[in-house]
Amino acid sequence: MISKIVKLLKALNANVNPAEIAHAFSLGLLLGFLPKDNLLWYLIFVFVLFIRINKPMYLIMVLIGSALSPALDSLFDVTGCFILTLDGLQGLFRTLVEIPFVAFTKFNNSVVMGALVCGIVLYIPVYFLGRLFVASWRKYLTPIMRHSKIAKIFTKLPLVSKIVSMAGDN
Repeated sequence: MISKIVKLLKALNANVNPAEIAHAFSLGLLLGFLPKDNLLWYLIFVFVLFIRINKPMYLIMVLIGSALSPALDSLFDVTGCFILTLDGLQGLFRTLVEIPFVAFTKFNNSVVMGALVCGIVLYIPVYFLGRLFVASWRKYLTPIMRHSKIAKIFTKLPLVSKIVSMAGDN
């Protein structure tokens, strides 16, 4: 776990493409919104592991999205009901249900469909917020943190000093 934190902090401060971190923000939030008891979640999770993104940030954003999703379930339910009851999509949904294993994705569940649609709609804004976060982190927060008295005291803690030494080794 400590090595993942070290990799994340290195990526935020290193010459890593900010787009990789921003995509991790967006994909992690999308996956975090989805309920975990369906095939769609596992398919997206595995698919994203093959994409070049910052994996520690991806996993952190999955956790953040999972923490936010219970508060947003009513929004997901309303959105999913709206999408699933659109007249123009009824034929598509009927065809999808008849395909073997597609029903295991539970796309016809209003919360799953709503979470998927909300995650897709939020992808671009979260991506740009992620890029803004990385740029702000690198330009403003890192220099402030390096020279603050609180950071110097904080780095003397045993766990933090271990993380710092691990970051310096690689």
